[in-house]
Amino acid sequence: MNEVNAFVSQYGEVLLVAVVFAEQIGLPLPAVPVLLAAGALAGAGKMDLTGAVVLSVMACVAGDLIWYELGRRRGRHALNLLCRISMEPDSCVRRTENFFARHGVRSLVLAKFIPGLSTLAPALAGLFRIRMQRFLLYNGIGAVLWTLAFVLPGYLLSDHIERLAGEAERFGVWLAVFIGAGIAAYLVYKFVHRQLLLRKLRITRITAECLKQLMDNNHELLVVDLRGALDHESDPYTIRGALRMTTDELEQRHHEIPRHQDVILFCACPNEVTAARMALLLRRKGITRVRPLAGGIDAWRERGFPLDALTVAEVSPPTETR
Repeated sequence: MNEVNAFVSQYGEVLLVAVVFAEQIGLPLPAVPVLLAAGALAGAGKMDLTGAVVLSVMACVAGDLIWYELGRRRGRHALNLLCRISMEPDSCVRRTENFFARHGVRSLVLAKFIPGLSTLAPALAGLFRIRMQRFLLYNGIGAVLWTLAFVLPGYLLSDHIERLAGEAERFGVWLAVFIGAGIAAYLVYKFVHRQLLLRKLRITRITAECLKQLMDNNHELLVVDLRGALDHESDPYTIRGALRMTTDELEQRHHEIPRHQDVILFCACPNEVTAARMALLLRRKGITRVRPLAGGIDAWRERGFPLDALTVAEVSPPTETR
């Protein structure tokens, strides 16, 4: 126990900063137990409470600033990177965008308490050009509240936590193996779930070149843009002649989709997961001539194919994002 106490006393602040920063940049390291432990150490007089809070907030804001800048400089590429490393590839960005649309810049405060959204919200703030001062204000408030929400309980329950830590040390290696096995099992489960999802969504795609050829030949088809309002605000262009419908609208209005012509769906997410999901849904509804566009709108743009600019009224940006 003395060796553990000595290690914690010497490296506790470094561990706190490292884990909080790692979680904020998207690494699968849980910061909450470390924040609770930091509070317990402060209650036991082995760490300064104010210093622990300040260090945690600084680490949190530093990680968020990285994604804010990436979102501002790299736009959708930063979000796509986050989506690719997410365990839930189709819903991560869309869920955060919907949350951002509802709550505006206040999302930076609220998202801290929602796993997955905490990393994506700063990137979205950068993507939609929220001013740095405004970002730092709301993100800083969120970081402070999030830190206090876990450090203070640890501080107030420090006696109980230290007693539990002392009991846990008796089990030594076996406890570490049990915890490690639990974490590994969870990661394996999420990985397998992701792979099964992607395998299910391996529906036949149409390439941008094939779609362009069909359009040039005046082939009867319907192109549907599945991107949401925030996507259109950040990228106010769409494939010429495309019908704009969100996934919810398409699900509710699928009976309006003609059965006698080809239907092409596109989105802006990696692996065209959203478009593939909706294609499978439409097939279950009896619309069999439906395919996602491989590479989405990015593949279309990369080949220099024509795009239509959306008007301000068509984009209809969400309120309170600036």
